[in-house]
Amino acid sequence: MHLKKLSFILLITLIALLTACSSQSTEEQIHSHLEEAVNLEEGFENQQGEITDLEVQEQEIYNQIIDLGMEDFEKIKELSEQALGTIDEREEKIELERESIETSKEEFVKIEDLITELDDGTAKEKAENMYEMMNKRYTAYGQLNDAYVTSLEQERELYEMLQQEDIEQETLTEQINAINESYEKVLSSNEEFNNYTMEYNELKKEFYEVAELDVTYEQ
Repeated sequence: MHLKKLSFILLITLIALLTACSSQSTEEQIHSHLEEAVNLEEGFENQQGEITDLEVQEQEIYNQIIDLGMEDFEKIKELSEQALGTIDEREEKIELERESIETSKEEFVKIEDLITELDDGTAKEKAENMYEMMNKRYTAYGQLNDAYVTSLEQERELYEMLQQEDIEQETLTEQINAINESYEKVLSSNEEFNNYTMEYNELKKEFYEVAELDVTYEQ
C-alpha cells in the first residue's frame, strides 16, 4: 500500500466593493449568495491539512508494520490499533468536510431563481454556465467522497486482518491491491473535482465582469 496525497483546489473568494444602496440589484444578490457559499466551505478547507497529516501518520505506521516479521506479532497488533485510530479520525474529518460542502450547496442553489431575473442576456448566459459548472462540481465531490470512504473501509479491513496471527500472505496481498485500486479511483475523482473547481472559478470571474461588479480577488 502506498500513500496517495490529494490536492484539493479550493474556491476563490471574489469580494465585490459595492456602493451602499437601499436595496441590492439581482446581480448583487447573486454575488452575496456565491460568496457566502465560499465562506461555508471553510470547514472543507480546514479539514484538508489535518486529513493529510493523518494519512502521513498512517503511512508511517504501515511502513513500520511491513518491516516486522511474525515473531513481532504483538507489535504488529499494537501498530495496527494505532492505524485504526487514524482511520477513525479521518472518517470524522471526512464527514465534517462533506457537511461543509452540503451546507455550501444549500446556499449556492438560492441563485437559481435569481438567474432567471437577470435582464442582461450575456450576464444570464454566464450565470447559467456558472451554475451548471458548480452543480457538476458538487456531483464530482459526492463521487470523490464516496470513493474516499470506500478506501477507508478497505484500509480498516487490512489492519483488522493484520491482527489475525494466522492470516495468509495471499489474503493480505489481495487486500493491499484492492486498496491501491480504490485510491486510483479517489485520485481520478479528485482530479475531476479540481478541474470543475477551476472552471467554476473562471466562470464566476467572467460573470462578475459582465455584471460590472467591482471585485478584488483573494485566493
